[in-house]
Amino acid sequence: MEKAFVAQRVARKLFATEHALDAAMTEAAELMADLLKARKDLNLSAVVGDAAPSKLVAAMSALAEARTAIVSVHNELNDVKLRIGVRTKMTGWEDKPPESDTPKNRQDLRQVS
Repeated sequence: MEKAFVAQRVARKLFATEHALDAAMTEAAELMADLLKARKDLNLSAVVGDAAPSKLVAAMSALAEARTAIVSVHNELNDVKLRIGVRTKMTGWEDKPPESDTPKNRQDLRQVS
């Protein structure tokens, strides 16, 4: 099988995985908002169901770690693609920021007071 087709198949799975993680993070964040709003809407004390938001934060942290790991996988596979001689660009669903706009290349814009 031609390398470019195999690389495309892997790239599609990679992009789908990245998209799924982003969607899961979005759903978890919306769940957190709904949990907090539901407590307020029902006039419940902050101690009622207190463990649920804490556990959700832990789950969200795990999702963030998974997302960071899959981004590392993406970078590794990009290197592999070049080493095996596949030069085609595998694009995902969203445009990527220019290389100079990555966190390691841009200066911190926070103002210290």
